[in-house]
Amino acid sequence: MSTHLISALLDKNMIKLGQFTLKSGKVSPIYINLREMIAYPKLLTQIADTIYAQKPEGFKPDLICGVPYSALTLMAHLSIQHNLPMILKRKEAKAYGTKQLLEGIFSPGMNCVVIEDVVTTGQSTIETINELRAAGLVVTEVLVLIDREQGAKESFAKAHVNYHAAFTLKEILDEMVKIGRINATERQEIAQQLN
Repeated sequence: MSTHLISALLDKNMIKLGQFTLKSGKVSPIYINLREMIAYPKLLTQIADTIYAQKPEGFKPDLICGVPYSALTLMAHLSIQHNLPMILKRKEAKAYGTKQLLEGIFSPGMNCVVIEDVVTTGQSTIETINELRAAGLVVTEVLVLIDREQGAKESFAKAHVNYHAAFTLKEILDEMVKIGRINATERQEIAQQLN
């Protein structure tokens, strides 16, 4: 585990403690917002490299796709760094032009790995996977920085996708105790609220 990366995310206020309503509607005592990584190129590089390091040994995808929108910058970085073509999944099809939901050059049967920054239930990622599969792409792997451990693992298993997360939320909380950002009592209280 990279203590340095977690410390950097805390220093840049991308991991916050408080009361936050998540996309799922759940209230959480911890919020992880990596969108601001675009302001810190070195940190963005470290996040992207940490995500890509989770890929299975020997796995070489034909394409990569980031889940809109936070993972798009990570996808672009990985595309350049590892010479991997990208496919862009829009949140909604355009009402003009080609009206495509997927942009890029691809053909059925190509293997596409999905990149995501943070997963909670995994629903947004599953939506992306379904769109890619509907276009004939093969999706077997998802690479994630942080798993909040609130259902994503089970969602990916149902979708027959292997997922690889650099960190779980529990590991981040443990690291926050270790580096003195919270104490053991606070960690326990946060864990109880998450459960």
